[in-house]
Amino acid sequence: MYTILLVDDEKWVRTALRHTIAKAELPFEVIGECTNGLEALDFLKEKPADLVMTDVRMAVMDGLAFVTALANGESRTDCIMISGYDDFKYVQHALRSGVFDYLLKPVELEELKECLDKWVKHRQESEEAAAAPQKEADPSELSTVEKVIQYVKSKVPGEVTLSEAANYVHLNPSYLSKLFKDKTEQNFVDFVLEIRMNEAKKLLERTSLRISEIADRLGYSDITYFSNLFKRKTGVTPSEYRKRVQTS
Repeated sequence: MYTILLVDDEKWVRTALRHTIAKAELPFEVIGECTNGLEALDFLKEKPADLVMTDVRMAVMDGLAFVTALANGESRTDCIMISGYDDFKYVQHALRSGVFDYLLKPVELEELKECLDKWVKHRQESEEAAAAPQKEADPSELSTVEKVIQYVKSKVPGEVTLSEAANYVHLNPSYLSKLFKDKTEQNFVDFVLEIRMNEAKKLLERTSLRISEIADRLGYSDITYFSNLFKRKTGVTPSEYRKRVQTS
C-alpha cells in the first residue's frame, strides 16, 4: 500500500480527492491533509509519504514553492500538482521542479486513475532497478558512447545518421545502436531528435527567426514535418511555444 498526502487550502477539494482516490481502487492510503506547503513540509518530517497531491495557489507557501523545497531536500516523495489554472508557466515550473504529473481541476476519476496507475508502475520500475545488481561499466564502451554524444552535439544543427556515427567510432551500426541504448537508456534516433528540438527551443526563445528559417537551420526542408515533430516532443507547435515563452 502506497501513502498519499493531500495539500490544498480548500477542505471540499481535499474531501473530493479522498473520495476519488478511494473510487480508483488502487493501492493507496491517504495519511493526512494539509492546507499549505509549509504545513506539508512539517508533516512530511514526522510522517513521510510516497506521494503528495498539491494545489498550486495557497497562502503561506504555494504549491510551486513547496515542490521546489521538497526537491531540494532528501525526501523521496513524488508530487502530482493539481490546479484550476491551465497556464503554461505553472506547468513549466512544476515539471522543471520534478513534479510527476500536472492535473487540472476538477479531477475526473478516470484521469486520476490513469495518473496514479502510471505512478505505481514508475515506482515499481524504480524499486526493481535499485534492487538489481549493478554491473560495472566497461570504460572503453563508455568512452565510445561519450564520443558519439560529442560527435552528435558537434554536428547539430543538421541530422546525424546512425551509420555516420558508427563510422566515426569504427563500429557496426547495429552494435552501436544496442550499445548506445544499453548505456544511455535511450534510442540513438530519439537522442538526436531531442538534441535538435532543444536547439529549436533555444532559437525560438532567443531569436526572431521565422519558423521556416529555424526548420531549415536544423536540417528540415519540410516545415510541416518539423512542426509535427516539435509538437510531438513538447505538446505545442513552434509558434505556440514562442508565444507562451514571450508571455511568461
